[in-house]
Amino acid sequence: MTAPITQDVLTIPRTLPDGPVNLVGLTRPAMREALIAAGTPDKQAKMRVNQIWQWIYQWGVRDFSEMTNLAKAYRAQLAEKFVIEIPEMVSRLVSEDGTRKYLVRIAGGHEVEVVYIPEEDRGTLCVSSQVGCTLTCSFCHTGTQKLVRNLTAGEIVGQVMMARDDLGEWPVPGAPKDETRLLSNIVLMGMGEPLYNFDNVRDAMKIVMDPEGIQLSRRRITLSTSGVVPEIARTAEEIGCQLAISFHATTDEVRDRLVPINKRWNIEELLGALASYPKLSNSERITFEYVMLHGVNDSDDDARRLIDHIKRHKIPAKINLIPFNEWPGAQYKRSSNNRIRAFADIIYKAGYASPIRTPRGEDIMAACGQLKSATERARKSKRQIEAEAGLAQNG
Repeated sequence: MTAPITQDVLTIPRTLPDGPVNLVGLTRPAMREALIAAGTPDKQAKMRVNQIWQWIYQWGVRDFSEMTNLAKAYRAQLAEKFVIEIPEMVSRLVSEDGTRKYLVRIAGGHEVEVVYIPEEDRGTLCVSSQVGCTLTCSFCHTGTQKLVRNLTAGEIVGQVMMARDDLGEWPVPGAPKDETRLLSNIVLMGMGEPLYNFDNVRDAMKIVMDPEGIQLSRRRITLSTSGVVPEIARTAEEIGCQLAISFHATTDEVRDRLVPINKRWNIEELLGALASYPKLSNSERITFEYVMLHGVNDSDDDARRLIDHIKRHKIPAKINLIPFNEWPGAQYKRSSNNRIRAFADIIYKAGYASPIRTPRGEDIMAACGQLKSATERARKSKRQIEAEAGLAQNG
């Protein structure tokens, strides 16, 4: 057996596994090694990667027979060894405000949710990085669904490709270039904690940012974390995208309850990591996400403490205030509009942008903190019913 080649933090074997390999999600070095393992001469491999890469990520082509700048025999050889597959769209709900929520099936029959939010000057895709979530934030519906597994790089970039399919946004080879983008921004704010799936998230975003493919600027990608402190510097160095923090509280006592990861890395540790992020990543500023919960974290004192935290650590910041999106069984209530405005006013007068996020897609449970696979809920209910039936029979 041949020794593996280590490159780009990936161990890439020179032999292919049994069955066809999915090219979606492979980094350029990994694709090169896979092509060589399938019989592509070393000297041609870099050129072949460039050609195939453009077909997949620039034009959205999934059939090797359509890759007309490759020899017919080589296309047949590729079709024997490889596939170009993305997650399957199970359902699509469209909100009254135009928001689209997709239920997407990945390998193993698991499902995640993906949300597209159209706005006047941009179109944002909210991408998931895990099936379920490991963090159990008490105000978040997704957090009530236990972590099943991490998504692969292919399943993450595949969500972007699926949305472009649905929006009809792949350009036509030879047609005049259209600079307008229906899908112009990506936020890693869907299901899961992206920094607990760092390698796959990094590889997927490298593919999305590649100038020969989907071509999204790193400034148009925002990764949202609850505060996995050791991975924050790595995010700056290896991805370089914009950073958003699910902050949500100004004291450790309250944040421990709302965002339990705070018990591992508290507010001061988190702020210390955030202070160095813009210098490392050339990011303009950090976005602090702050969900407004009635009587929990929405007082004037909270607003002043939040400002003090940011100023003490000299963090260039903006604060996104998020009206709590209620879901069945939630233990919290949304702060009143007057309370949210008063909170925003204190922050604004201190010199920070404090936009109040307009809830989008609430009617289809697509708003922030509401994502949770309906089928996972149904399966859980079914298991409970079966367990109850079993208890009844045994009782």
